Amino acid sequence: MPSVSEIYKFDELTWPEVNEAVAMGKIPIIPTGSVEQHGHHLPLKVDHLCASSVATEAARRNPQKALVLPAVTYGYVHHVMDFPGSLNIHFEHFIQYVLDICKSLAYHGFKKMILVNGHGSNHNLVDMVARRLIVETDASAVFCSWWQLLKVNPDFDKQWRESVYPGGCSHAGELETSMLLHLSPESVRKDRIKSEIAKTNKLGSKYVWTDLFGKGAMGLIEWTSQYSDSGVMGEAEKATAEKGAIVFEEVSANLAEFIDEYHGMKIEPRTPHQDPAPTFPLSFPTD
Repeated sequence: MPSVSEIYKFDELTWPEVNEAVAMGKIPIIPTGSVEQHGHHLPLKVDHLCASSVATEAARRNPQKALVLPAVTYGYVHHVMDFPGSLNIHFEHFIQYVLDICKSLAYHGFKKMILVNGHGSNHNLVDMVARRLIVETDASAVFCSWWQLLKVNPDFDKQWRESVYPGGCSHAGELETSMLLHLSPESVRKDRIKSEIAKTNKLGSKYVWTDLFGKGAMGLIEWTSQYSDSGVMGEAEKATAEKGAIVFEEVSANLAEFIDEYHGMKIEPRTPHQDPAPTFPLSFPTD
């Protein structure tokens, strides 16, 4: 049997081994995603598959310092419900569910954790999970959506991106299609790959536009069916498995490198500045 220092999947530990992992300072990684439509050519699993695959590969590369948890498969997709197969979790339920996982980890002794998100509309919710975690426990948390790790090297997009900016990599476009062609090629309906730029991006507005790697100053909130006929927002036809392999390597390597950094990072203590000290505790949501 492998030692605890070699095991990188949380649910493969026994309970005594969890105590060993805590003593080693291992960092749990919690992938979050969704089950939602991704056009005519990609399966519903895209978001949770990408987040879980990146997190798992980074933990595999750094098993002495990280543990990947099973993915939180479902997410907040209310705005996508005009497309069959999209399974929505109320945003408050999502926050509380992921927070409960993190608080359980903190209760067992893990003091640092990483949330790796794979669905755009979960991003702000995962942010809130991290914020609540630090006020409701003594643990620290960091979070990202996995594609943000592609911007660590600002020139990296020159190695893979050919789609128009903005709009070529929004949803089921060049990036996600490339990732699936690499991670799960058998699930891509290659004969149905078709590009579609979101109608929002065709407005010609300097204020309202979107892409995975940027957005305009104004956020126009609409149902997905209002700005896409197929459910695709991007140039899916420019995707290749080779691009997916390049992107997957970059994201996984950057996350593995950050695990090293975060593992050694000193988390400073709080410093209350009230004088005199408050006479009653702050009130926050509890179990």
